[in-house]
Amino acid sequence: MAPAPRILFVASELYPYVKTGGLADVCGVLPVALRALGFDVRLLVPGYPPMLAASEALYGELRRGVTPAGVPMYVLDRPALYDRPGNPYLGPDGLDWPDNHLRFAALSRAAACFHDPLDDADGVGGWTPDIVHGHDWQAGLTPAYLEWGSGHSGMRTVMTIHNLAFQGLFPATVLGEVGLPPESYAVDGVEYWGKVGFLKAGLFYADRLTTVSPTYAQQIQTPDGGMGLDGLLRTRTGDLVGILNGVDEAEWNPATDPRLDRRYDSNSLDAKAANKAALRAELGLEARSDAPLFVVVSRLTVQKGLDLVLSSLGHLLARGGQLAVLGSGDAVLEDGYRAAAAANPGRVAVRFGYDEDFSHRLQGGGDVILVPSRFEPCGLTQMYGLRYGTLPLVRRTGGLADTVADATPQALAAGTATGFVFDAAANWALNATLDRVFDLFPDRDTWRRIQRRAMAQDVGWTASAKRYAALYADLLAAPPPRTGPRLSPASATPSA
Repeated sequence: MAPAPRILFVASELYPYVKTGGLADVCGVLPVALRALGFDVRLLVPGYPPMLAASEALYGELRRGVTPAGVPMYVLDRPALYDRPGNPYLGPDGLDWPDNHLRFAALSRAAACFHDPLDDADGVGGWTPDIVHGHDWQAGLTPAYLEWGSGHSGMRTVMTIHNLAFQGLFPATVLGEVGLPPESYAVDGVEYWGKVGFLKAGLFYADRLTTVSPTYAQQIQTPDGGMGLDGLLRTRTGDLVGILNGVDEAEWNPATDPRLDRRYDSNSLDAKAANKAALRAELGLEARSDAPLFVVVSRLTVQKGLDLVLSSLGHLLARGGQLAVLGSGDAVLEDGYRAAAAANPGRVAVRFGYDEDFSHRLQGGGDVILVPSRFEPCGLTQMYGLRYGTLPLVRRTGGLADTVADATPQALAAGTATGFVFDAAANWALNATLDRVFDLFPDRDTWRRIQRRAMAQDVGWTASAKRYAALYADLLAAPPPRTGPRLSPASATPSA
């Protein structure tokens, strides 16, 4: 019997250890779905303190552990690079760590030469991946190392773009520091407008490219959505596919969620009112049966459209709504929401930072979750909203367009509506959509029908994992890349 195809995920964050966004959630759950399909998927992650605590020494700079979901993980133990508190990318001053190029070059280099000699369950000389699957710019140099290190190792590579806006750009002077030859610094290589582009390197050298929704895959090949990389992506359109993200349906399930005051499903939606009452009491919001409660769980940035929400807040409150926000981000927006809460006690509540438990309570108690992003590769919070019957109000972009069906008169008549969608990134468009919410909210029967339709949506990983499985199978069936000597362990570490 042939051994299972071996896939190594390379990622800079991983739920439940370190999380700043959806990347951590995806890398925590997608490997589980792929392992259920027969793939031997494992993870390679940086040695942040929480990850080191969950692993044991293996050999050299690698430690081995198992995630709570049962996925084997390898942790790159380099304290000088990763033993730092707080955000994995930012220092105490809120700026990027000045050695981020070294930190994530080391992760990529370890992936390019990865080999576990102690795992010989298949009797073929240890565990070496057939495919290295890198996620975002932090893993972007992996295909470049395989190209330029000591000839190509024969491993296939996949790069997934979770957000094209984050590209990992560094001065050209870092080229030698990260161990790449001068010949790699070219338009057909790692050079990007006079800098070394980590993500650009991955997009140029990887065998296959994916991103996290079909609509986003199309948008990033246009000048408006390509963040300067649309030309490169158009040349690789045959290798690029958009595969919609999913959510952990066990973790995000209102019928079993221990964080809620009352658990419920689509047949017991009246119980959701108890969660709304508990959330209002927790936040000091007025108890009003006629007021829809809008919630936000997001980075507070212009990309996420949270400036639009702040500008439309007067309209939302004038129509009788309430707002609860969880997030952090731009100082100007944080100050704006702080002032809004102070000026509207009992109607607006804000918590800064991120709190996983509180985010569940917001989904369980809210009526509408606001996701008015200017661009959104996929988005997960709107899918959590669908699961919890907290109807998403989204802008029609990226994965938001792929996951939410607008409550138009036609969709309401057909029974296909799952939320509210607007097009223009402008206050008049958001205000008009808020008006549709307020007009529909008193019609409890129709609102319940939309909630039930939303909660019936398949937002799990099963279908998407099968698409990744097909991509892997196609890649493994293709002629192998050119082969050469493996990178030696001694060359596997950029200078620190």
